[in-house]
Amino acid sequence: MTQLTDNITDSTTDAASGLLFGRVMNGQGTAREIDWDEAVNWSPAHPDEFIWLHLDRTNSSVPRWLETGLGLPEPTVEFLVSNETQPRAFYEGDALVAVLRGVNFNPGAKPEDMIAMQVWADKNRVITLRRRRLQTPRDILAMIDQGHGPKSSGSLVTELMEQLVAKVNNAILDMNEKLDHLEQLDLEDDFDAALDDIAVIRRNCLALKRHMSPQHEALIAIGREAPDWMSENNKRDVREVIARLHRYLGDLDVSKESAMLIQDDLDSRAASQSNKTMYLLSIVAAIFLPLGFITGLLGINVGGMPGVDNSHAFWITVGLLVVLMGFQLYIFRRLKWL
Repeated sequence: MTQLTDNITDSTTDAASGLLFGRVMNGQGTAREIDWDEAVNWSPAHPDEFIWLHLDRTNSSVPRWLETGLGLPEPTVEFLVSNETQPRAFYEGDALVAVLRGVNFNPGAKPEDMIAMQVWADKNRVITLRRRRLQTPRDILAMIDQGHGPKSSGSLVTELMEQLVAKVNNAILDMNEKLDHLEQLDLEDDFDAALDDIAVIRRNCLALKRHMSPQHEALIAIGREAPDWMSENNKRDVREVIARLHRYLGDLDVSKESAMLIQDDLDSRAASQSNKTMYLLSIVAAIFLPLGFITGLLGINVGGMPGVDNSHAFWITVGLLVVLMGFQLYIFRRLKWL
């Protein structure tokens, strides 16, 4: 499959600002769209109102706005726009700073090719940044536009985490379906293709485990020192997401072990079939070895060969060879070689 290029952009991207979309949430689950000019000067009209901006971090104006517009320290800005995408989370004052990863469901992409999403959030603002298109923010945006969005910035952050982890489970379910199909394969099926599928599944499991293990630690860090703008329900949701991701990490280990067992089973069945073939060829060779020796000996052109002047010698020789072959088959049967 062809991997998507890293500079993929949305058709709705504001080229000047890097804004992919923006919503002002009213605390009731609904929102209104906001453009960049309004977003840079936005302030909450009432205590429950907060803003969500989804940005393309490759745009050159994004780090400048983070530093001058939001007043973030330079190291934090570098963390949010850098290519260091290992999952990590920490609190800077009252604000959450995190890098999380999601499964790549873009057309033509590989599931293990995970996409990073940087997050900066406080009580009134949630800023998410990405380089390549990620499905999770678009799914939550659809919920918001239907009037079923989060009612606080803490709920939005936990919803992002839940969606990212849920898509890991979708990838695991897809792999398990393939494993169930591979378990039903016969040797007459495409054996090489099955081994290729198993190799892909094992590689996917390793890649997901490599990225999700640090994400598990990042989520633990988010839940451990949650600020006041995250409600008790938000903290409970974070703990549930952590427990769910822990189960998924165990499922990845099970899927990897299942793939290895299926591969071992296919290898052993193929080896058994090959051994049967070689055994049959060995029996055939053992039968014809003495026959070939006798016929080769009778075929030498030297004087004194018996039966040269006897017109029945050929059929006598054939009869003796048949008797010899029958005797060999009898011996092989007695020895349980056949």
